[in-house]
Amino acid sequence: MVVVGGESGNGLLEDVQVLDFDRFSWTTASSKLYLSPTNLPLKIPACKGHNLVSWGQKALLIGGKTYPGSDRVSVWAFDTETECWSLMEAKGDIPVARSGHSIVKASSVLILFGGEDSKRRKLNDLHMFDLKSLTWLPLHCTGPGPSPRSNHVAALYDDRILLIFGGTSKSKTLNDLYSLDFETMVWSRLKPRGFHPSPRAGCCGVLCGTKWYIVGGGSRKKRHAETLIFDVLKVDWTVAIASSPSSIIANKGFSLVLVQHKEKDFLVAFGGTKKEPSNQVEVLTMEKNDSNMGRQLNSNRGQGLLLSENHSSSRGLVSQLNTGASQGPATSVARQNLASAIEQHGSGRKSLSESLLVNRNPISGNVSLCKQFHIEEEHNTTVKLAKSLEDESSPLQPVEHRTKQLDSGLQTHITGGRVHTEEMPSAFESENSKTHNKGSGSLASDSDDVLFLETDGKSGVLSAPSSIYQLYEAKVSSLIRKNGTLEGQLASAVANREAAEKNLSSALKSRLEMEKKLADNAKEMELLKERLAAIELAQEEANSLSNIVHSDNVRLEHDVAFLKAVLDDTQKELHSTRGVLAGERARAFQLQVEVFHLKQRLQTLENRAPTPRKPFHV
Repeated sequence: MVVVGGESGNGLLEDVQVLDFDRFSWTTASSKLYLSPTNLPLKIPACKGHNLVSWGQKALLIGGKTYPGSDRVSVWAFDTETECWSLMEAKGDIPVARSGHSIVKASSVLILFGGEDSKRRKLNDLHMFDLKSLTWLPLHCTGPGPSPRSNHVAALYDDRILLIFGGTSKSKTLNDLYSLDFETMVWSRLKPRGFHPSPRAGCCGVLCGTKWYIVGGGSRKKRHAETLIFDVLKVDWTVAIASSPSSIIANKGFSLVLVQHKEKDFLVAFGGTKKEPSNQVEVLTMEKNDSNMGRQLNSNRGQGLLLSENHSSSRGLVSQLNTGASQGPATSVARQNLASAIEQHGSGRKSLSESLLVNRNPISGNVSLCKQFHIEEEHNTTVKLAKSLEDESSPLQPVEHRTKQLDSGLQTHITGGRVHTEEMPSAFESENSKTHNKGSGSLASDSDDVLFLETDGKSGVLSAPSSIYQLYEAKVSSLIRKNGTLEGQLASAVANREAAEKNLSSALKSRLEMEKKLADNAKEMELLKERLAAIELAQEEANSLSNIVHSDNVRLEHDVAFLKAVLDDTQKELHSTRGVLAGERARAFQLQVEVFHLKQRLQTLENRAPTPRKPFHV
């Protein structure tokens, strides 16, 4: 919605304000230098009582009380894309300057009616402005037309019927309703049935379909805060809604536009003045249709799902490894450590065996995979040895007792034999118990913790470090083989990632090429726009030439008509002259007859006189 000019407490305004209905925020048009057709910098005058009509991407400002003033109605065009003004150089019979008039648009033609001139005289003349040829023409109509008035409202129905309602005359406020049929060019006064609104001026009107919404208005004594509806087909009035007296539609000089936004129709009222000028906005909703909005929300949700899936696919391998955390203490810890190792391998390009075996500074709450297997295998081997000793000989009952103590992680000495641990951590018991209870605990111990079982030579010495280490080596070798397969898989994944990066780089290159092509296409579009502008200028010149030719033809037709009239007059004079000549000929013939009779009488007289006479020679 574009708002131009108006009046505030400091006088007339010349600024341009734009309201965006998506963000519902105001912005001021940045451009303040305007170009005239002669390429001279101009500024639009400060104005009020003008009309603003949309035409494509432009807003047309017509007439109004301006400062500085002018003698004739001027038409300005504001381009909403470039935010630049231009003055239209009009031709033809340009109307006198006025304010409080009405403007309606039919295709590429503007219809102007009434208003008040600079001497405060009310007008009721009708003019047409062709936006293609930029020519003003007066329109002459028949029938009982509206009286001179200003601050009325007008609407054009079906590009054929002009409606005029209300306004103020020289002495009173009006509530009459007139229509003009452009096919017959005949005015007629409408007399609706039933309810008829009270007299009002300064109201705003918007035609939506067959219903004409008239908002606000009033007389010198009272303002009306109600919205009326006139049905063009039924020819009757109804009251749509009555607002509170504090509404801005009860102000003087407010504006009203019809906004069709997201398949909804709104009446948007702005500004006006009551005691002080207002900059408030009020909206009246006319229709509701949320189906498209629902479809847009669904499509946005689908895009969000796609984005989340692409984001989570980069860590798919780690999430798959972490899914088995509930399969026992050793397996869960192993999977966690393997996942962390894969992450380190993917980030720092280390080998998988280095990530698993070389972990000198573990994070708190995590134990390296090799240490966990050391601890668990030591425990299992000790239990097996204790059971075998118990089966072989019963005198080794103390060994069973001490094996149970080893199972709980305590450091003990056996009579007749010796069980000890090298650098056994004190936290082993608690951490190991946590691991067996919860299934996914964390352990902390040195990497050199090794469990030995020995006996003295006197009571039968037991030595089992070699078998334990063989088991350890077998486990570690199997783990290394598994790590090797995983490392191969990771290498293939890295290769796939590099291939994907190559594909991405090629896609970026193609995108850059497409952007270059788009830039070239944009340049070509600009060239085409310039050519189109040149063609439009040529068309305007052709239109102006055609108008000149038309005016010459009209003048020639007038001259021909004048010559025909002169010829008709000449023929009439010739006809009358011929009649006069015929009359004169008749008179001459009568004179000849009279002369003949006189001669005969003379002859008779001469025959009666016997006296001789001298001969008469002719």
